[in-house]
Amino acid sequence: VMENQDLQDSIKPQKVEFHSLNFNNTLHWQPGWAREARDTLYFVQYKVYGQSTWENKDDCWGIQSHVCDLTRETSDIQEPYYGRVKASLAGVYSNWSLSCRFTPWRETMIGPPIVTLVHSNKSIIVKLQAPRSPYKRKRGTKIPMTYYYDLLYQVFIINNLLDEQHRVLVYEGKDKVIEIKDLRPGVSYCIVAKTSVPMLDRSSAYSSRRCTTL
Repeated sequence: VMENQDLQDSIKPQKVEFHSLNFNNTLHWQPGWAREARDTLYFVQYKVYGQSTWENKDDCWGIQSHVCDLTRETSDIQEPYYGRVKASLAGVYSNWSLSCRFTPWRETMIGPPIVTLVHSNKSIIVKLQAPRSPYKRKRGTKIPMTYYYDLLYQVFIINNLLDEQHRVLVYEGKDKVIEIKDLRPGVSYCIVAKTSVPMLDRSSAYSSRRCTTL
């Protein structure tokens, strides 16, 4: 019996936590402190804070992966949720490992905007598209994150002639189309942008670079 108890403790999942980007919500965990055997299986449940019963996540019931997509199950973005995971090996089940409370609206990370460039002779026109949530409108298009938050965009320019690492802030605001003027012909410029949510004091990673030569 003692050996079973040791095995139970050694396979119990560690560091169970939600990761969330633009409301794509996934539960992640690490294997127990025993070196993981190939045939360790994991079982995931979730619930809304305050509910007494846990729901099984069927797609993550007896899986070998260390991640489970709970986007659909956590789609009420103002509700706090919990996830929990247990492991089994050789017919022995661990106890459950619980996540912290997770409220999507408060905790999701916002992605950067999608950037496209159009250039004329001395200026670059930057077009920004808001990051999108996984939730769809009736007509099937994904709802942009601007529907849920007051977003600001920051646009930075990089003059490759001077310093490819030096980003200069050229615009901050809500506009989706920004013209950057008085640029030098023949010089290669790159643009990156970020999304920020002032209310939550949070900002995205930088977008991928878009470059052009005037």
